[in-house]
Amino acid sequence: MLFLILVLLLAILLFGVGFAVHVLWWIALAVLVLWLLGFVARGPRAGAGSRSRWYRW
Repeated sequence: MLFLILVLLLAILLFGVGFAVHVLWWIALAVLVLWLLGFVARGPRAGAGSRSRWYRW
């Protein structure tokens, strides 16, 4: 019985980790799209030493 409970707890834990990783992939994809849009929209027009960039790095 203890073995069955441990297996069920492990399955629940792995399901939670898998769901969290899936959500983090979608968040990373959204951040990448926003970064690329910002780079395309502001990058070519801004000079090399310009302070008009939307990010500091």
